[in-house]
Amino acid sequence: MALRVARAVQQREGEEREPGASRPGAGRLAVARVAGRSALVACAATSPLHLFTPRAAGEAVWAIATTHGGGLLAGDEIELDLQVGPGARALYGTLSNTRVYRSTGALTVQRLTAEIAPGATLGVLPEPTACFAGARFRQEQRFALAPGASLLLLDAFTEGRGARGERWAFEACLSRNVVEVGGRLLLADGLRLVRGEGPSPADRMAGMAMVATLVALGPAVAAGARRLLERNAALPVDPGAAVFSAASPLGDGVLLRLAAPTVAAGAAFVRESLAFAAPLFGGDPFQRRP
Repeated sequence: MALRVARAVQQREGEEREPGASRPGAGRLAVARVAGRSALVACAATSPLHLFTPRAAGEAVWAIATTHGGGLLAGDEIELDLQVGPGARALYGTLSNTRVYRSTGALTVQRLTAEIAPGATLGVLPEPTACFAGARFRQEQRFALAPGASLLLLDAFTEGRGARGERWAFEACLSRNVVEVGGRLLLADGLRLVRGEGPSPADRMAGMAMVATLVALGPAVAAGARRLLERNAALPVDPGAAVFSAASPLGDGVLLRLAAPTVAAGAAFVRESLAFAAPLFGGDPFQRRP
């Protein structure tokens, strides 16, 4: 079983992406500064990807993604291109958790590529991804920041359907985040959990129900990044803590990782940590339902 999963992962990693914005699951969003406001200037998506824009213009454009049926099936490939022009602000999120369903062979793939111009700000704050029992999932996210651009990124995963006894019971979960600033690589961060490669994912998670990575870079989020570093440095070492977190400097910002025994505790920690983003995007970024 492990060999079949590993081969499937390697095969899909080596495949060429199908060109063209009209293929199933492809999407594009472009935001620019227009008449002193951030405005949506391009938006397109093909099923199973759907895009909503509850705020198409204002202090920041808000764009929300969902998929047909509320989840990703085996073989689905979601690919979104995001562009934020000079001085513009955009917030990208999801309508609910990204649920990845069981697969007997094909990987489910999700890709996001973002270009952030000088003075622009992009927040990528989706709800956590939940890989259900038997799922095979791969995510790739690449961010190209111009000098003076800002990025706020959250990449979170939950155990699956914990109420049904599913705890990290997927076959494969792979996630990679790459961040470049001014054409230079700043971060290449990967998660690889494949059943049969060493201890099981559930054993590796050691009772945690949620794990997340948070990246804050650039002048627009510099003050918030400093507060996160200071806050985490002051936290006591407590084996019984509701959330375990560690933060380290990353360029002019911060890289923060967390793990929580309950999804509720992890979500509350994230919301508290990102409270500084509300003025930046013109409201609580987690109250974004269309």
